Amino acid sequence: MNICFIGGGNMAAALIGGLLGKGFVAAQISVVEINSDNRTRLKHDFAVHVVDNLAGGVSGSDVIVFAVKPQQLREVAQQLAPLLDKQLLISIAAGVRADDLARWAGSPAIVRAMPNTPALIHSGITGLYATPAVNDAQREQAQNILAAVGEVIWLQGEAMLDAVTAISGSGPAYIFYFIEALQQAALELGLDAEDAHRLSLATFLGASKLAAYSDEDVSVLRARVTSKNGTTERALLSMDASHVAKHIAQAAHAAAVRAREMGDELGRD
Repeated sequence: MNICFIGGGNMAAALIGGLLGKGFVAAQISVVEINSDNRTRLKHDFAVHVVDNLAGGVSGSDVIVFAVKPQQLREVAQQLAPLLDKQLLISIAAGVRADDLARWAGSPAIVRAMPNTPALIHSGITGLYATPAVNDAQREQAQNILAAVGEVIWLQGEAMLDAVTAISGSGPAYIFYFIEALQQAALELGLDAEDAHRLSLATFLGASKLAAYSDEDVSVLRARVTSKNGTTERALLSMDASHVAKHIAQAAHAAAVRAREMGDELGRD
């Protein structure tokens, strides 16, 4: 399988590094990148074929991965259309719907992917949706590419990608927001900045690992930490009184609405 990445930014670099770590060789990967500094970096870091033009990158490819900004995807797909020869197209651009990409590129075999930023350390999770034109072999190709940077889930309907965007795509920012708040509370309670940082990160990382490795639901794990009339109970009662859980759900719903809006906006002729 020969893969061409269109765009050589952070997510493309993460995928390339993950693929090389999974046994792919540099000769199987090409990148189209217009920024000269990025081209130099990719050649140095991965020894892959890097060019500044579409024709030189997609020639001989089996799979093309769009790793450009959503606002750039229409122009790139339209430029790419005359060069296509039944390749699988994978888009990691948020919001842009498969039908619109198929219309611009003139190709129906499309997989939409919604990875998240932990993919940069090969700890991501990606939601995937395939159009009916994608065959089993191509689904396996898409699976192998995105699984190089973490877990993969397949979705039955494209609309579910908006939910994936709201939960896992945007989710790391919610986590960082919570960690920031926890660090600020630690500072207000008298801890110095270094200790506040270490305690907050280690607590979040440790609790996440415990939840990941446990067979029990997170609600059970939470209850086990919450002694009656103890410190944890007091904190959780305060959160309940402020409707924190409700506000988190509302935030995720707002992100999903914005994902749908982006699809409408970016798909307009």
